[in-house]
Amino acid sequence: MKALTGSTALNHFELNRVKLYSEYQTNAFQKELDYLRSYDVDRLIAGFRETSGLQPKADKYPGWENTEIRGHTLGHYLTAVSQAYAQTQDSGLLEKLKYLVAELAEAQQESGYLSAFPETLFDNVENRKPAWVPWYTMHKIIAGLVAIYQATKLQQAYEVVSRLGDWVADRSCSWSEELQATVLAVEYGGMNDCMYDLYKLTGNSLHLEAAHKFDEINLFEALREGKDVLKGKHANTMIPKFIGALNRYLTLGESERGYLEAAVNFWDTVVYHHSYITGGNSECEHFGEPDILDSKRSDVTCETCNSYNMLKLTKELFKLTQNSKYADFYEKTYINAILSSQNPETGMTMYFQPMATGYFKVYSSPFEHFWCCTGTGMESFTKLNDSIYFHQDHNLYVNQFYSSRLDWTEQHTVVTQTTSLPHSDLVHLTVSTGTPKRLAIHIRIPHWAAGEVELVLNGEAVMASVQQQYVVLDRIWKDGDTIEARIPMKVTFSSLPDAPHVIGLQYGPVVLSAALGKEDMVESRTGVIVNIATRRIAVKDYIVPQGMSVKEWLAQFDKHVVRLGNELAFSLRNTDMDERLIFTPHYLQHRERYGIYWSLLDHESEELRQHTEAVNRERRLREATIDSVQVGNDQYELEHQVDGERTHSGTWEGLNGRMAETGGWFSYRMKIEPGAALAVTFNRMHTNRSFAIYVDDKLLATESFPDVWKRSFYERLFELPDALTAGKTSVTVKFVPNGKINGIYGVLRTIKHTAD
Repeated sequence: MKALTGSTALNHFELNRVKLYSEYQTNAFQKELDYLRSYDVDRLIAGFRETSGLQPKADKYPGWENTEIRGHTLGHYLTAVSQAYAQTQDSGLLEKLKYLVAELAEAQQESGYLSAFPETLFDNVENRKPAWVPWYTMHKIIAGLVAIYQATKLQQAYEVVSRLGDWVADRSCSWSEELQATVLAVEYGGMNDCMYDLYKLTGNSLHLEAAHKFDEINLFEALREGKDVLKGKHANTMIPKFIGALNRYLTLGESERGYLEAAVNFWDTVVYHHSYITGGNSECEHFGEPDILDSKRSDVTCETCNSYNMLKLTKELFKLTQNSKYADFYEKTYINAILSSQNPETGMTMYFQPMATGYFKVYSSPFEHFWCCTGTGMESFTKLNDSIYFHQDHNLYVNQFYSSRLDWTEQHTVVTQTTSLPHSDLVHLTVSTGTPKRLAIHIRIPHWAAGEVELVLNGEAVMASVQQQYVVLDRIWKDGDTIEARIPMKVTFSSLPDAPHVIGLQYGPVVLSAALGKEDMVESRTGVIVNIATRRIAVKDYIVPQGMSVKEWLAQFDKHVVRLGNELAFSLRNTDMDERLIFTPHYLQHRERYGIYWSLLDHESEELRQHTEAVNRERRLREATIDSVQVGNDQYELEHQVDGERTHSGTWEGLNGRMAETGGWFSYRMKIEPGAALAVTFNRMHTNRSFAIYVDDKLLATESFPDVWKRSFYERLFELPDALTAGKTSVTVKFVPNGKINGIYGVLRTIKHTAD
């Protein structure tokens, strides 16, 4: 592994140094800017004033901003507006930031505490009571204040965040090892990352000590050793931890090299064993078994926050290593997960990005939801010009291919890039420099290039050296010199590791999907008012080659995919779907159901029969489910009014669960219908103990565990008698261990009694 630091590491360009001219990205940025300007900031600040005993100037926003996670949106908003101001130098944005900082300063308590919810939520975490991720929200607030100071140098922002950092240090530095482990078992965002950033501003050793308190040493060590321990872990909890681990290395240097190695191995593990063709990862917000991706494709794959955070990690790893694999991944995810997540007409962004065929994109509303992905969406679309170019001394790295203007102040040079890639395979660069000077321009050879990159310098073809997947032109440049790079493209396919017959298509850097119509595009909900797509209609999600086997069809893939005219649109040949599927860039797919992945199945094969049966089983379970809660997943539990004492969530044997200790309990509010049953998943490792299950405080059943230990889960179905449910539409289901610690796992469901 090449990991360079100091003078040999690359530098990024600040946001005010790169201007995008691409029509699509320019519109995306403007839509985000309009959205940020439309906020009533007094509504964002209302909870902060309320918590400090001040009279709010407006009502809190609804949705997540009126729950235990309130205040997280303001943190994202501060970062996004700071990034927008850094680009535009708009005085109106600066005034917003000054006003918000002054309001936060007034709301800050004497201890330094500053939040839109009371400090008791942090007590709940420490006392193992249910609480919805207060440290996660604190991370967003601190990061937002740091971003303001970095963009504006407002002294008041520095003072507020420094005092808030003192509060974090006062609380966290007193933790015992046991209490630290309890706190870090609950999602805490990138608290280590933001505290390292704060330490770099303040130089306060207590801020550094507090950052260390949020480093999970055992987790980092496991990844440093190359172990994939991600199964069952909440993905957007894991990624910020490793951003923080890398920041520890960036902050303290070579003495912390193990943290760099952990971050590198984590990135490799996620990208090569847990990610889809778009660069997105996770199902239901969690990592699964490594290389098991096809069976996890669903309506709730690829949380957009994960992609946002993976790009933050990727950027810093590229700067340290100059390894083009990071630039390739950045491009893939930027286009196919980030650009893909915004509706270009409304500017609203997505939570989940379904990888299962037949679903559609679902966007937030301006002032109702306030999801985590609404917040990271604000940030992503105010830094679309980030990570296109990097530099070090006289070296310039051209990593991404978008029409843009770079102000390379250090070299008194302006570089203008003009391209319509992937609609065209040409990238044109013009160098404007007052006096001749030696510069080395590195142009990335992308992994998708379908042949050699051809270069034309000032109208004449040239050969250039190739270094680390970059063509390099190292010469004396004069004002007006031009480079034209031709990067050939073609349609390719990639399959999933657990399903070689399931493929997705790509043209150059762009993932392709096929539109499947607008019928019955009804939204559903999961978690805390998270809108998701439904697929209540039959959708054919497989392709059968005609006159040949799947193997033969793939062997001549280039002959079976045809471009339609000059548009980026492609159809298939020699399949049963030739006339029905038109593949276009997925990031432009906003109005219809779609399919990215397609199963290729031989005619009348056993695989085709099994595929059809699996689809039918999934449909039957979906139709039979009355209500469900993902056990151990905070927001989904909160939506079901989780309550309890001496209880904690976690991951065991790769499955999420919730445990109750001796003397403890936990409960959920579940919807029911007449004749319903309760489906509960237990673990056979809990030997020689029992679990009492109550419905509205009346004993339903007691599950006794044998004294024979076995490493496996099993599901039990408990019928809900009329005596406990008559006349009710919902009940409280309570779990109480009889003696020893015990728990439930996976998904807790109420289902129709007739379910298979």
